[in-house]
Amino acid sequence: MLAQKLHLLRHNVLSFVSSRTGSDLTRRQYDVIVVGGGHAGTEAAAAAARLGAETLLITQKIMTIGALSCNPSLGGVGKGQLVREVDALDGLCGRAGDWAGVHFSILNRSKGPAVWGPRAQLDRERYRQFIQSELLSTPRLTVLEGSVDELLVSQPNPEEPGHHRVTGIRLVDGSHPILSSSVVLTTGTFLSGSLFMGQTTSPGGRMGDAQSCAGLSYTLKETLGLRVGRLRTGTPPRIVKESVDLSLAQLQAPDKQPTPFSFLNTHTRCKPEEQLPCYLTHTTPGVERVVRESVHLNCHIQQDTKGPRYCPSIESRVLRFPGRRHQVWLEPEGLTSDLLYPQGLSMTMPPDLQLRLLREIPALHRAEIRTPGYGVQYDFVCPTQLTPSLQVKTTQGLFLAGQINGTTGYEEAAAQGLWAGVNAGRTALSLPPMALSRTQSYIGVLIDDLVGRGVTEPYRMFTSRAEFRTYLRPDNADLRLTPRGFEEVGCVTLRRYKKAVSVRDGLQEALMALQSVALSSTRWREKLGNISLSENKSTTLNGLDLLQYKDVSFEMLASAFPECLSQYFEYSQRLKIEAVYRPHCEKQSREMERIRREESLSLPSDMDYLSLPVSLSQEVREILDRVRPNTLGAATRLPGMTPAGIIHLLNYVLRTGQRNRHTEHRNRSSQKEGGKGQLCASNIPISQ
Repeated sequence: MLAQKLHLLRHNVLSFVSSRTGSDLTRRQYDVIVVGGGHAGTEAAAAAARLGAETLLITQKIMTIGALSCNPSLGGVGKGQLVREVDALDGLCGRAGDWAGVHFSILNRSKGPAVWGPRAQLDRERYRQFIQSELLSTPRLTVLEGSVDELLVSQPNPEEPGHHRVTGIRLVDGSHPILSSSVVLTTGTFLSGSLFMGQTTSPGGRMGDAQSCAGLSYTLKETLGLRVGRLRTGTPPRIVKESVDLSLAQLQAPDKQPTPFSFLNTHTRCKPEEQLPCYLTHTTPGVERVVRESVHLNCHIQQDTKGPRYCPSIESRVLRFPGRRHQVWLEPEGLTSDLLYPQGLSMTMPPDLQLRLLREIPALHRAEIRTPGYGVQYDFVCPTQLTPSLQVKTTQGLFLAGQINGTTGYEEAAAQGLWAGVNAGRTALSLPPMALSRTQSYIGVLIDDLVGRGVTEPYRMFTSRAEFRTYLRPDNADLRLTPRGFEEVGCVTLRRYKKAVSVRDGLQEALMALQSVALSSTRWREKLGNISLSENKSTTLNGLDLLQYKDVSFEMLASAFPECLSQYFEYSQRLKIEAVYRPHCEKQSREMERIRREESLSLPSDMDYLSLPVSLSQEVREILDRVRPNTLGAATRLPGMTPAGIIHLLNYVLRTGQRNRHTEHRNRSSQKEGGKGQLCASNIPISQ
């Protein structure tokens, strides 16, 4: 059904584009123009259109919209949380993953649910089909094939901050300008991109696509005066599956029951028994030998340009960690694909040496390469020049998202794209921009890290970056974001909003039902049998309290009290997770309230932040030492400060202040009584 719909839509759009001249398009004023059809661009265009903005998506090839240009997977630890949040705000990638996934797994299952990482291997063709089908049928969204030469810039609106205002774009073909109120740049690796293989260099952002136009990069640097840097990434060779001896690799089976990304889906398109396995193998000393012998032939590795720390090339791994055995994952590219993707073997050496390196791995000793790996270097804009709405501070109406902001990964790009599209649409419709706090979402953490701290290497999301990860869980993204997305932001459809409200109300009813069931410890043991409940515990516990215990499940409680709990079976896992994390979330909520109450708390001007005996990162210490804020509230607004750092600082100042104040009171009393105690006055005022 989707394939038929896609074929018809593609035909209609291609006919539409080819039948209209450039001048026809320019007679129309768009609200938003999105440049680039990758993960950031597709989410940005769809979000702006959902918001009600007339949107134009410009991409070099309509047929490559939604293409997985590197790894055929979605999600993971930290990244899976981003996918869930994009879905909660009605984005595309979660539903596309459910449609195209061929191997589903939850990473980090041995740890708590807050850091579980939903992940899926994808069928490349299915994913591309789904994204194209969604975009080409989205109301108020026009898709145009073309390459952007420059941004159109005019004098700024004097009533708003900024030195310039973007009014549209001009295409490379020299046609008339296309005007808009907002522009979102999602150029990925195409902004002055260069491809590297061995000692060969050629312009481009992806193998097989046309090179990017230098005019756009020139506009950003010379006309708008933005600070632009250079980053690099790479991709591994694609291996013919039949040439691999999988008996020499370790089979990695998917989860028996796939877990969908989207809150709208109860199951994935791929049935459990149809899923494909992945395989694990490792590098050998022979791999390291090939790398070392070919370094002089690898100009990409010799460059000073920063590469990704967390998914580096095999050359970088070997040179940085000599003598180690590195993992290589052999991942399927689709149900009908005859290729394998060797995750962990990104490389840029000459093709003949790539083949030699692969064959040093036992499972790949007869491997054949379909497409060699290569490196990419590209321009990025230093993201500290952006506001939390992802608008360029000095340029009204210009928004940036994806790798142009120094990130790496589909998920980080999609999250930025959605939020940039939202704010570009709101700006065009004369609505105030929106921001997401890092206490509300991983998207907020991502954006706050980028605009507050900047990047020195491609940025990747991890759960460790979120101080409030026990609250920012993948299971509750819909409850956190969907209502706000509908009621405040305007990017969520009524259908999804009703679904989220129904789930929220159902969970609330279930929690109340659990709390209504209260028994003594003795009675609970009689009801549930052998559970790890202390016999010395004499207090009364309700069902929600009991659900916090590891060996107690909602199903057990519902079996004991079917009349009031059995109707909530569909929420069983969410209720268990909610019960386990509720005490942690309540504590974090109290901490945030303390921060709000103590904003006026004075910070000593002579405090030695660099040696303060509290848990603060070196980066936070340096920020505090450099700026020396007068109050706690001022500290919270410093770029790069984290909520956790603020809490540790607050606790220290209050603790030290209370102790010093107590000492001062004691000494004054001693003096009053004729004692000789020395006054120990505190210079840390305490807010009451």
